[in-house]
Amino acid sequence: MLSCKEATLLMSQEQDRRLGMGERIALRLHVLICAGCNNYRRQMHVLREACRRLGGGGTP
Repeated sequence: MLSCKEATLLMSQEQDRRLGMGERIALRLHVLICAGCNNYRRQMHVLREACRRLGGGGTP
C-alpha cells in the first residue's frame, strides 16, 4: 500500500510521464481509500484545467 507521500509524488509525476500499470493501480487503490489524497488529486485536476484555459489551451 502506498503512503500519502508516495501517492502525491506519483500524482505529480503523472503530469510529466505515463505511469506504469502497477503505479496506476496502486495509486487508484490508495485514492479510493484516502479522502485526503482523493481531494488533493481533484484539486490538482482543477488547477491543471484552470492553467490550461488561461494559457489558451481550452475554451472558457
